[in-house]
Amino acid sequence: MQIFSKRIPIFCMFLAGLSVQAKQPTDYVNPFIGTSNFGATHPGAQYPHALTSVSPFNVAHSPELNKFEKDAAWNSRVYVDDNAFLTGFSHVNLSGVGCPDLGVVLLMPTTGELELDSEKYGSTYKNQQATPGYYSNELQKYAIKAEATSTQRTGLSRYTFPAGQANIILNLGLGLSNETGGALRIVSDREIEGSRTIGTFCYNPEDVRPVYFVAQFSQAAKRFGGFKKMPKYTGVEGEWIGHNDVIKPYPNYRQELAGDEIGAYFSFDTQADETLQVKVGISYVSIDNARENLKAEQPNFDFEKTQKAAEHAWNRLLKRIQLKGTDQNKTLFYSALYHSLIHPSIIQDVNGDYPLMQANRQASGPLFGNIKNSGEKNRYSVYSLWDSNRNVHPLLSLIYPEIQSEMMATMVAMYNESGWLPKWELLGMETQVMVGDPATVVLADTYLRGIQDFDINTAYTAMQKSADTALNNPLRPENQDYLHLGYVPVDDEGPYDGSVSSSLEYYLADFNLGVLAQILDKTKDAKKYLARAQGYRKLFDQQTGMLRPKKRDGSWYTPYDPQLGRNFEPAPGYIEGNAWNYRFYVPHDIPGLIALLGGEDNFIAQLEATFATNNYDMANEPDIAYSYLFNYVPEQAAKSREKVSALIKQHYHNTAGGIPGNDDAGTLSSWLIFSMMGFYPTAPGIMEYAVVAPAFDEVKIHLSDKYYAGKPLIIRPIEGEQSNFNGKKLDKAFISHKLLTQGGELRLAN
Repeated sequence: MQIFSKRIPIFCMFLAGLSVQAKQPTDYVNPFIGTSNFGATHPGAQYPHALTSVSPFNVAHSPELNKFEKDAAWNSRVYVDDNAFLTGFSHVNLSGVGCPDLGVVLLMPTTGELELDSEKYGSTYKNQQATPGYYSNELQKYAIKAEATSTQRTGLSRYTFPAGQANIILNLGLGLSNETGGALRIVSDREIEGSRTIGTFCYNPEDVRPVYFVAQFSQAAKRFGGFKKMPKYTGVEGEWIGHNDVIKPYPNYRQELAGDEIGAYFSFDTQADETLQVKVGISYVSIDNARENLKAEQPNFDFEKTQKAAEHAWNRLLKRIQLKGTDQNKTLFYSALYHSLIHPSIIQDVNGDYPLMQANRQASGPLFGNIKNSGEKNRYSVYSLWDSNRNVHPLLSLIYPEIQSEMMATMVAMYNESGWLPKWELLGMETQVMVGDPATVVLADTYLRGIQDFDINTAYTAMQKSADTALNNPLRPENQDYLHLGYVPVDDEGPYDGSVSSSLEYYLADFNLGVLAQILDKTKDAKKYLARAQGYRKLFDQQTGMLRPKKRDGSWYTPYDPQLGRNFEPAPGYIEGNAWNYRFYVPHDIPGLIALLGGEDNFIAQLEATFATNNYDMANEPDIAYSYLFNYVPEQAAKSREKVSALIKQHYHNTAGGIPGNDDAGTLSSWLIFSMMGFYPTAPGIMEYAVVAPAFDEVKIHLSDKYYAGKPLIIRPIEGEQSNFNGKKLDKAFISHKLLTQGGELRLAN
C-alpha cells in the first residue's frame, strides 16, 4: 500500500520479473489534497460516512510560528497545510465545509514535565503520512511518533514515546465550535468519560448539542487529574482581564469537572520506543452509548486490524469504479471519490439510537433532545444540500444507490420529526445556512433516477408544504412574496439579500416538484409547479441580458453593477457571487434562456464572455456546470470538451491546494469525478447527462443490480468519430440516465 507523505515522496520500485500485487484504489488516494487553498478537507484517519474521524488539529495559535488565521470567517478547518503547529488530534470533524464547528475531543501526547497550556505544549511536526483510515507524524518537540486510525464511531491513537515521563492530555476547551463547555469524569487510571458542547455553526443561534465520549488507555497511568483554564483577575477590584490566563490543575482526588475550558491529563513512565494506545468512543446520545460503541467496534487495542478494516471499507466502495489511465489521473479521481464519500455521515450508535431532528424554531414539533432508534437502518447527518444537490447526490444515485436511498429515508424522517425537510442540517440541528429549497430538488431527482424505495408519499407532502406555505416557512422565508409576485423582491432585504439567488433556487425546486408530480400522476399539481418554474422570465432584463433584482412594484433595482459581488462583497440580489455567476442558472430551462438571450449565437457569445472576463468561479456552485452549457448548441459541443479539460488542468492537482476552493462536503470533488468520467448532470430533475471526453483510457462502473440493470458501464474515448452508446450514435451531446444505467459501452469523442 502506498502511503502519501506530505514531506517525503515515497516511490515504490519493483524488480523486473517479480510478481507484484495489483494496486488497490486506496493506494491512489492522497488525503492531503484540499488541505490548503480553503479546501477545508483534513488528512486524518477517516472511515466512509463515519460519525468519528481522527484528525491532526493545527489551527490553534502558535506564538512561535504565528500562522493562525485571524479571519474567523475562514477558520472552518481543523487542519491547514500551511500551518505546522500541532495541538492535538480531534475526534469529531467536518470535511469541506465553509463554517466552523466540531474539531473537538482533542488528545495530545507530550513528554517531560507536565504542561497544560496548549500554546506551550503544542509542537511542530514532520514526516506526515496519510492514507484512507490512517494518519501519522513525528512531533519534533518530543520525539514522539503519533499514529491514528478509526472505525465508524471510534478513534484509535498509537503513540511511540522516548524514555521518561510520557503524558497524554485530553483538552475539551480547544475546537472549532463557538462553544467551549464540557464535563468529564475520570473513571479510573485507564478510563475517562464526558461530553463537549458544540453548535452555532456559521455563528447562527441554533440550539447547541453535546457530543459524548469515553476514552480508554492501553495501560494504567501513574498520575492523572483534571484541569481548568481560569480568567485572570486584576486583584483589588476583582475584575477579570482576558481569558485562559491561569490553568488550574486538579490531581487525583478531583475526578469530576464541568464548565468551560476544561481537560484532563494522564502521565506514564515509559521505556524507549514504548507505545501507548488510546481508543475513544463517540456518541451524540449518551456516555453509555459511547462506551457501547467502543466495546462493539474496538474491543481490543489492535491498531493494525483496525487500520486494515478501514482500508478494506474504503476499497469496497472505491472499486465500484475501475480505471485505466495514468497514475496521476487515478490519484486525482480516487482522492475526489474519497472526499465525496465522507458526508453525509452516520449519526446513529451501534444500538441504533440517534438524536431526533430538532423542531425548527418557527414550527411546532417534538422537544429538542428526544432520542429515537433507527433499527437496522443508517441514520445520516451533515446535509450541505445547497451544495450537494448539484452533483454529490446524483453521483451517489448512480454509483451508490443503496446509500442514496438510506439518505433519502433519513430526510423524510427528519420531516416527520421536525415538521420540515432539512436545508443545511448538522447533527439534528437546522442551521438555515444558504438559500433555496434544496431538499425538494434532491428527493425528486433521486426518485426520478429510479431510486424509489423510500416513502415518496410523505416526501411529496413535505415538498408541497415547503412550496406552498406562505408564512413562517423556514425553507422559503420569502415565500409569501414569491407566491404573489412570482419572484422574491429586493425591497426588504439587507446587503446580502439574495433575492435573485433565492428566486432561482425556488424555480428549480418547483420544476423538480412539478416533474415529480407528473410521474406520480398528479396532473393539476404538475401544471401549477411547472408554471411557477417559468417565473425566472420575470427577472430577465433584456437590456443587460442578466437575471436582475427587481422591486416589489416591478421596477428594476438601481444602481446595478453586474460585477458587484465578484469578491464576495455585498451584492444586492445575489448570494456568494455576482450577476454573471447566476446569469445562466436556469438549469431546468436552458433552451428557454437561450431564446430570451436572442438565440444560440448570442448565448454562446455571452457564455464565452463569462469565462473570458474571469466571471466564472470554479469554486462557486451556481455556475459550476457552465462549462457544459455549450452542449446545448450542438455545433458548439467541442467547446464544452475544451473548457472542462482546461478547468481540470488548471484547478485540480495532486497537491494540498489541489481543490479550487472549499470542497463543500464533496461538491467540488464530485464535479471532478463526473468530468473525468466524461459526463455531467447539468440539470436536477432532467434525466440527462452532458457528455465530454473522458480523462481515462477506460472507466468501468459496476452498476447496482438492485436499482439498475446490473451490467457494467464501460466508458472509452474515441478518435475522429461521433460519440456512441453500444454502437449507436448519440444524436446530441447528451445521454439519458435510463440509457446509461442499462450498462454497456459508451464511446465519447475526444
